[in-house]
Amino acid sequence: MLEIRPNCECCDKDLPVDSVKAMICSYECTFCLSCVDDTLKNVCPNCGGGFTQRPIRPIVARRTGLSLIHQPASTERINTNFSLKELKEFSDLAKNIAPENR
Repeated sequence: MLEIRPNCECCDKDLPVDSVKAMICSYECTFCLSCVDDTLKNVCPNCGGGFTQRPIRPIVARRTGLSLIHQPASTERINTNFSLKELKEFSDLAKNIAPENR
């Protein structure tokens, strides 16, 4: 189950549970749309994969036991250990390779 992390790992911007600007890779590394587009060029700086929009967990349990009330989002903030320069250098290596070919 997705943790639904609360922030962008790059710029530390808040990414509320209902944000349509939260992007994740297949390992659930979480970044804001601006960082994915402008800084990372759709290259996850942790695994090298691509990003997709993070799903939004329903507020209301339309099926018994399945909602934010039952499975709350994470409150643990995660930030990258890499400098902005390192992130850009890493992204530059793979930005012209489609995610499915990385």
